[in-house]
Amino acid sequence: MRATGGDALLAAQDSLEDYAFRYVPRSFRRWSTSAVGVSALGSIAFLADFSIGASIGVVHGTIDAVLGVLLASAIIFVVGGPVAHCAARYNLDLDLVARGAGFGYYGSIITTLVFAGFTCIFFALEGAIMAQGLHTVLGVPLPVGYFVSTVVVVPIVIYGMRALERLQAWTTPLWLVLAVLPLAWLVVSDPQVLDDFTSFTGDPSAVGGGAGGGAPSGPTLSGVVASAAVCFALTPQLAEQVDYLRSMPPRTAENRRSWWIWTVLAGPGWVVFSGLKQVLGVLLAAFLLTRVDPGMGARAVEPVQQFLALYGELLPPWLGAVATLALIVVAQVKINVTNAYSGSLAWLNVWTRVRRTYPGRTIFVVFNLAMALGLMLLDVFSLIGFVLSLYANIVMAWLVTIAVDLVVVRRLLGIGPQYPEFRKGMLHSWNPVGLTSVGLSSVLSLLTFFGAFGEGARSFSVLVAIGVAAVTTPAVALVTRGRWYLRRTDDGIASPLVDEAGNPSGQRLRCHVTGYVFERPDMLASTQVGPFGEPLYVSSLALTLDPTDSYVLPPDAPPTGAADARGR
Repeated sequence: MRATGGDALLAAQDSLEDYAFRYVPRSFRRWSTSAVGVSALGSIAFLADFSIGASIGVVHGTIDAVLGVLLASAIIFVVGGPVAHCAARYNLDLDLVARGAGFGYYGSIITTLVFAGFTCIFFALEGAIMAQGLHTVLGVPLPVGYFVSTVVVVPIVIYGMRALERLQAWTTPLWLVLAVLPLAWLVVSDPQVLDDFTSFTGDPSAVGGGAGGGAPSGPTLSGVVASAAVCFALTPQLAEQVDYLRSMPPRTAENRRSWWIWTVLAGPGWVVFSGLKQVLGVLLAAFLLTRVDPGMGARAVEPVQQFLALYGELLPPWLGAVATLALIVVAQVKINVTNAYSGSLAWLNVWTRVRRTYPGRTIFVVFNLAMALGLMLLDVFSLIGFVLSLYANIVMAWLVTIAVDLVVVRRLLGIGPQYPEFRKGMLHSWNPVGLTSVGLSSVLSLLTFFGAFGEGARSFSVLVAIGVAAVTTPAVALVTRGRWYLRRTDDGIASPLVDEAGNPSGQRLRCHVTGYVFERPDMLASTQVGPFGEPLYVSSLALTLDPTDSYVLPPDAPPTGAADARGR
């Protein structure tokens, strides 16, 4: 066993490690399409949507807020479609997709750090909501509530996808009853609430946004775009959906219909459910500020206050408090196990490629949760609108770049690998296509966000990120003629990567470094040969952990004359 063997043995403990930074093999993907889809959708039970919707509704009023939600949801759906399809079809997480989609083997570390940061921020926001519920209903001090909301997810997250699938399946029916019942009762028993909702012009003073008076009675472009900007920050939720979708079974003639339905619903379709909750958040803010307590102020954007008021219309106060707390605990555990799980994969992915060691996923579960707890103690929830609006600029630059590369560069222009490549040795370390696009679009959008191009342009910063990324990605790919996508075009193995149905091959080969058997998409030919001259194979796992690169095949010779614009 080589020097990499110890770490590789740990990384191969798949019951706990869940194929971190690796292709997910068929032998692990034994769930049905519906089981994977329901588990993925279970993670969007989070209550921050209600808070986000309430925040933009209070500042901009119902019309601008709802139009902003619709604008953001439509763009997120379009961006998320190709990314979710690639992940589900080829069983890769978003970091592995990004490697071959314009960033390179090490270049995707930058985008993975963006996502890892999102999981910390979002865990903190969701954990703060749970702590608010514990404080309001049980009188638990907020710092204690922050700690409880952090540690409660650890036993589930440690055991990975298998534990998450069971949790999401068991708790989704309970969440639906607790969330939908009071909302339906309010609308049915008091239709006037809908009139209050449609005529609500906001109260910016309630969240420190000004002297009050509300938004104009009609829609305004700046208000719509500013509302959408806050919603765009939730786009990295797509990466968390992908962490479930990568476990999709192979697409066959028998399951083709259900495969597509659940891939769309659990992939880009998450934003439909998220957008609906944001609109309901606007309704709840209008209900609290017009019917319950006009002086409630910033508390109107807190889900605990929203559902306490809702259940107050349906149940006795003590029972309403119990139901509210049950909803909050169930919802926040459902999303925060996903935040902690996805965050641990992201941090581990970065560490392993940079340090060439594998400390195990559990360490990064603790690391991710410690950072989130620190953000909660710094009261990140009170800055939810600013934090999400700021983060949205970088997030959209990143995900639009990947989506445009997958659709425009790869399919329309024919540049880059048609099969999503992620293996070390096959890719260049850095690809200027994605890095230039993300860098330029992030800088320009952040300058816009901070007012460098005038106050009137600030609301449009996220649209700047989207537009610049959409143009820059294919432009750089054309200028560089795709030369930085693939280091090699042949992995040295004669058997095909995909089967007759186009799914990743299930052929199993033994890695001569670790001694483990891996499936074909995870393997490459080694530089070494067997004692009788037979070819030996090495896994992408072993290559990642090998500090010497001694098993990596040499790069293709540079083209002479006319370069291959297709990168193949």
